[in-house]
Amino acid sequence: MKDPNRLSATDAAALIVRGELKSEDLVAACLTRIEERETQVGAWAYVDRTQALAQARIRDREPARSRLHGLPIGVKDVLDTADMPTEYGSPIYREHRPRYDAACVALAREAGGVILGKTVSTEFATRHPGKTRNPHNLDHTPGGSSSGSAAAVADFMVPFAFGTQTSSSIIRPAAFCGTVGYKPSFGTINRAGMKFLSDSLDTIGVLTRSVADAALIVEVLASMPPTSFTDLANLHPRIGFCRTPYWLQADASSRNALENSAARLGKAGARMSDLELSAEFAGLAEAQIALSSFEFARALSFERCNFPELISRHLSARIEAGLQVTRTRYDDVQALSVRCRAELDAVFAEFDVLVAPSATGEAPLGLEATGDPVFGLMWTLLHVPCITLPLCQGPNGLPLGIQVIGKRGADSLTLRCAEWIQRELE
Repeated sequence: MKDPNRLSATDAAALIVRGELKSEDLVAACLTRIEERETQVGAWAYVDRTQALAQARIRDREPARSRLHGLPIGVKDVLDTADMPTEYGSPIYREHRPRYDAACVALAREAGGVILGKTVSTEFATRHPGKTRNPHNLDHTPGGSSSGSAAAVADFMVPFAFGTQTSSSIIRPAAFCGTVGYKPSFGTINRAGMKFLSDSLDTIGVLTRSVADAALIVEVLASMPPTSFTDLANLHPRIGFCRTPYWLQADASSRNALENSAARLGKAGARMSDLELSAEFAGLAEAQIALSSFEFARALSFERCNFPELISRHLSARIEAGLQVTRTRYDDVQALSVRCRAELDAVFAEFDVLVAPSATGEAPLGLEATGDPVFGLMWTLLHVPCITLPLCQGPNGLPLGIQVIGKRGADSLTLRCAEWIQRELE
């Protein structure tokens, strides 16, 4: 089979189960692609070819353990791995070797997945970039903090990779690199073995090339029943077009693309309505920054106290700002979050999903920053499932995304609606 690395994960899984594709051949194709492109894209912090192929050969000799069996997976380098370095995107942890796997990595191995390597993260999954470039144009950022995961999936180096999100760290790089990015409902995937930044916000998710692929890996790891995508012709989703309070921060091409898409979805059979959130939601982006800064300034106490010279200036400034956030302000933000979550739950009595921008526009030129996270902040604070879908190309030929937002805990319905939206917009 030519170029099995370009198969979707669901197609590859089906071929493996039928005996028409070996895990070893799929892994070898991914490794070949990495060898061809890694010097340009820089998606990987660590890859061990010999170890990955050895894992794949074992998978080929045993019966399928799950729908994930034999599929290669990239692991964002803020998730611990017992057999690979985990450096958290920081020189403080250069060549650090944890003794244990993060829970999601251990679960993936138990399910028969093949851990291909560690993908590049920004510094402690914040905003100081690593070496990764956007595979669509190497002069542009891939976004962050799940930079390597997004770039590796977009460049056909691996069918899916773990990401994490505290602000917009799955949604934004997925939009910039033209992949599907799925941040499940808060707490869906166990976070043990993740380098914590913000206990109230950190969420493990995935970057993939299709909605079905995203559903596959998250459902297996979270013991969720499989989502059915077979009867979508009869689905007429109730979709709220939520421009959000930050609409004017998106560029004209993004706003036009979203409005045109909303019109197309209405013509395709969706029950489309505009949704304007109450005034309290306008403060959520600023609230998210205060809450996350408060928490990660304290989560990184050992690092800031012992290795301040090895922390970037940008992160040092964020830490200092976080130390200035008072406990009263922190408690007020938590209370605001609770109120807005309850209000949003009521909104979902009228809608199955919302659609909103994924990012302010195309991936910006330059590698010194990872882009504005504003269109992920609110939804992450609200703990809802979010899925970014590749929508179209912007004026510079780079991807634009559309974000699909569901009700907390209603991940299966959100996935079904996202698949319907993607089919109708293709």
